[in-house]
Amino acid sequence: MEDEKMITLETDDGERIDLSILEETRINGMNYILVTDAAGDDEDGQCYILKDRSKKEDADAVYEFVDDEDELDYLFKIFSELVADLDLDLEK
Repeated sequence: MEDEKMITLETDDGERIDLSILEETRINGMNYILVTDAAGDDEDGQCYILKDRSKKEDADAVYEFVDDEDELDYLFKIFSELVADLDLDLEK
């Protein structure tokens, strides 16, 4: 993954998790990112879709995992099309 963009999430327990951003999109005024926990190009990993919940006054970006099944299905289709030209095998 050349020019890899990274995001670090902090859990409620204070654990820090590094994720690579695969793709970004904006739908109906909401920003979404597709991220993976895979450490390299040849490694399998989990993909997650995160929703940007940041407010103007937030110093750092605030993301939450998309967990609504209908929203997740819709976003999965969109991100599948957006990454079609990448060498990725997305599975739901």
